[in-house]
Amino acid sequence: METRLCWTEQGIEHSAPWRNEARQKPPAAVLAQHEIGADALLKLAHANTAVLWRGDFHNAKQVLAAVKKRLHKTPAKKADTLSPAELFHRYRMQQAQQSRLINMLAVAIAPGLQLELPRAPEVAAALFDVYGEENHEPFLLPLNQLLGFIGAHEWHKKGVFIPALNGSIHVPFGVFSPLRGEYLDLLENAPLSPAWRRAFDIGTGSGVLAAMLARRGLGEIVATDNHPRALACAHANFERFGITEKIRLVETDLFPEGKADLIVCNPPWLPATPTSAIEAALYDPGSAMLKGFLAGVREHLNESGEAWLILSDLAEHLELRSAQELAQWMDQAGLYVKERLAVRARHKKANHAEDVLAPFRSRETTYLYRLQIK
Repeated sequence: METRLCWTEQGIEHSAPWRNEARQKPPAAVLAQHEIGADALLKLAHANTAVLWRGDFHNAKQVLAAVKKRLHKTPAKKADTLSPAELFHRYRMQQAQQSRLINMLAVAIAPGLQLELPRAPEVAAALFDVYGEENHEPFLLPLNQLLGFIGAHEWHKKGVFIPALNGSIHVPFGVFSPLRGEYLDLLENAPLSPAWRRAFDIGTGSGVLAAMLARRGLGEIVATDNHPRALACAHANFERFGITEKIRLVETDLFPEGKADLIVCNPPWLPATPTSAIEAALYDPGSAMLKGFLAGVREHLNESGEAWLILSDLAEHLELRSAQELAQWMDQAGLYVKERLAVRARHKKANHAEDVLAPFRSRETTYLYRLQIK
């Protein structure tokens, strides 16, 4: 989301685009400051005024940390009478409100993707990962997002080691990273028929599932996604592993043309509305992708083949979707479950005492449904 903002600095009128990866309304006003305290910044943020930081970079980070600390100290309302779904939606709303306030501390990015502040780090490479451009007019960017871009860039360079590939998947900002390994274990251990030759990976993202299928011996794989950033990421990963001749990338919603012996899909696990581009890999409004995948399998699956749906049951624990609804959607699509492979959640949030959703995450199980046509 990009809107042009205007402000006055030393008697001179300025304007610049406001860039924000989150789906938030832009500030109503901008105030340039070399120094400001966390309490004063929060007061301005509540008034929908952004602070454009002009002072020392490390001081800005300290102020941002102080703002987050104050927001996280805000006492939570009693949740005794809330259902799991109500608790989840209130948690999401609180997260969105806090994010909007945190994003009111901004910095100016100069041409060449430079950050011209005392003690500022080199940020051009991290910003190029996100925007893919160097020559542009100056723009304003929330400091918290810039720090996120820097962290994502370091992960992009380092990569995430995938044992099944004996190598790392490299993921830039905006593409879902395969940090949770349990769902990859399910794919690695699911039985492949020696008769299968062609596979589809629906919503490939980083390309990790398609790469694993290629390493397991599938001769022809078509990987689809509707986000150019994800397709570029997947292509780069396929090149690193030397498997580009086995995998064809197609930009489309859900299915490519034709049929396959195996169709794999790991859709977003929670039916909720994403608040940023990166959250599109986590939240699926109205379970649209999940329903679309199930509804399209019969048309694209060979009779002797299988469709592998990889899905967590966290939505069921949160009462956002019931097991009966999922079973009904499968039945309506003319599919039945041949086998269901399962693995318990191992990620840190599953046992994070301060996370209000921890009681539900601790019971989470991820499944691989082996689906066949009735």
